[in-house]
This record gives sequence, structure tokens and C-alpha cells, in this order.
Amino acid sequence: MMVTASQVILTATERVTLGIPAAEAVAQEAAARGASRVFILASSFLNRQTDEIRRIEAALGARHAATHDGIQPHAPRSDVLAAANAARAAGADLVVTVGGGSVTDAGKIVLICLKHNITTIEQFDSYRVQVDGDGNMVIPEFAGPDVRAICVPTTLSGGEFNPLSGATDEAIKLKQAYTQREMVPVCVVLDPAITVHTPEWLWLSTGVRSVDHATETLASFLSNDFCDGIADSALRLLAAGLPAVKADPTDLDARLKCQIGAWQSMIPIIGGVPMGASHAIGHVLGGTCDVPHGHTSCVMSPFVQAFNLSVNAERQKRISACLGDASRPASELLDALIRGLGMPRSLREVGVREDQLQLISEYTLEDIWGRTNPRTIKTAADVMEILRTAMG
Repeated sequence: MMVTASQVILTATERVTLGIPAAEAVAQEAAARGASRVFILASSFLNRQTDEIRRIEAALGARHAATHDGIQPHAPRSDVLAAANAARAAGADLVVTVGGGSVTDAGKIVLICLKHNITTIEQFDSYRVQVDGDGNMVIPEFAGPDVRAICVPTTLSGGEFNPLSGATDEAIKLKQAYTQREMVPVCVVLDPAITVHTPEWLWLSTGVRSVDHATETLASFLSNDFCDGIADSALRLLAAGLPAVKADPTDLDARLKCQIGAWQSMIPIIGGVPMGASHAIGHVLGGTCDVPHGHTSCVMSPFVQAFNLSVNAERQKRISACLGDASRPASELLDALIRGLGMPRSLREVGVREDQLQLISEYTLEDIWGRTNPRTIKTAADVMEILRTAMG
């Protein structure tokens, strides 16, 4: 018998610290890299309403050059450009991001802005990933950044482990992708203590986003035994850790388990396993309808698994096993997990209107994962079938 050939792509992340306080870990990494002009890109809340950023600045001492905040959800290109201009003005030789997924994505794209002297919104178009008429990704080739990043994530969306980043074109309200191998942070700092400031809904919903990474890996015909094993572990950690944090927000061990689960959930995506319709639709819901990143997966993941069941029932059994009952449909178990966390479960609940569905379905076909769903999606009508079940 022939074996199925595949590959696992590795990133340029060199270190991940687990449980070390963020200020200590960032200062150690900056010193090890010889950085003298460290630029911090922080969430507005952490920067203005907690002392966490002050602690990092103090630990950096004379190495700290500037701090910037103001990245709005889904990283509008104008916000990314403002951050890049601030980093350029500071003479940054190392970027540290502290915050959720939008701050992380913005920080990674800032590196490309610095390298290629992007000073206008229009210049972004030369560096973004596009999708051709056949649904294939067209990835522009360009030199990687000279300045690298350290990431201190405070949510569970997992983008800190992925060179792929998203920013929203405000003119057409469409979230677009950017990628280059060295855009990924050189070091990721997983500090559960700093995450206690993250609002419960944001922590739990982005945790479901990572659940979605794992489930779409396990559902995919394009995965392999290595990626399936990592996704299996991720899903089990998240399915245990998320309810534990909801029950006791001070449980730092459960928070770290969630962070490790989010990391593991990203490895298959980084390694080359494409996601499916939940992610593709989710990107559009975020950029076009302003639905929070995590909420997109809370709504779409169970509906997409139900849509796919007719073609990948055998693969979905492993999802069900990870969630505690191999005899029940994965969509039902995901629904129970998400409802148990108090998260929304319909498009109507997250503010999506009927008159937006056609545009969402058309934009989904332009997404990088719009054509890699286990059950083939070729037309906007195929997407609409999922959306109508998800309206609630």
C-alpha cells in the first residue's frame, strides 16, 4: 500500500516561554537580541487602565523607545499604518505586542511596513494575499522584515504563532491576509497572569476560536497524523480549560492550559492544513459585519460541522471523542460546549442582518479558505445554505 505524502511547514519562531511574567520574559529576550530601541504596541485597555505595560517598560529600562496603542478590532489598515509610522519615528529595532488578536496582527504587518517603507494605505495592496478565479491563493513574494517581534498574547485566538496576519480594508470592509515567514514573532510569551485583565467574553470566545482551529483540522481531508494528533491534544486542553476558567477566573493553571491548547491548535494551520468554511465565513463576518473574532467561531463552528457531516462523518468522530462522547454528533457537542460558556450561537445574536447574507456569501468565495472546506463550496448559494441555518 502507498502512504499519503504530506509536509509540515515550520515557522521562524525561536522560543515560547510558559508561565514566566511578561515583563521579565520580554526584558530577557530584548537583552539577548541586543535591542536598544524597543517599540511596544499595546492594547488600549492594558496601556491606559492597568499597570502591566508600565511593568514591561520598567523592565526594559533604557531599551524602551516608545509605546503606542489604538488598534481597533480587525486591525483597520489606517490603524496599522499609524502604528508603523510611530515605530518608524521611534527608530524601532524590536517590536513587542501586548494584547489580543488585532494587536498581534497589526504588529506583524508593521514589520513589513518598516521593511518596505509603506507610508500610504494604497501600498498595502502590493503585499496582501489574493484569491484567483479558481479559488487559489496568490501570495506575493517580498523580502522579510529586518525588525522582529515578541508577542505577549492576552486572548486565545492564536495568531501569535502564525506568520499569516489580517488587516481590514475599510473602504470595502473586507479583511485581507498578509504573510511572510519572518513576520511571525521570534518569541511568544505565554503569561497566564497578564490575561486576568481580559474580559471573560473575550477570553472564552477566542478560546472557541482555537477550538475551531482544532476541529477544522480534525475535519479536514488535507490533514495528516501529526497535525491530527496536535489538534486532538489542543481540543482536549481547551474543552477542559475553558469551563474551568469560567468557573474560577483566578485559576492560572487552567488559563495556561488554554494558552497551550491555543498554541497547539495553530500548529496544523502553520504546518499547511487549510481551514474550512467556519474560518472563511468568520473572516468575512469580522471585516464586513464587525462581529468579534471569537464570536464568529462561536456561531459558525457547529453549523459548519453539521453541513460537512455528509462527507466527513468518520473524521468528525474524533472531534466527538475529544469532546467526551464519540457516539454523539460533533456539532451537538460543540453547541453544548459553546452554550455552556455563555457564548452567542446565531448570526442574529451577533447583529448580522438578513440583507447582509448575500454579500457575506460572495465575499466568502474570495477568502483564502473559501474553497478548502471538506464539503465542496463552489458558489455563493453553497455558502448561503450554511448562513441560513446559522441565522437562528
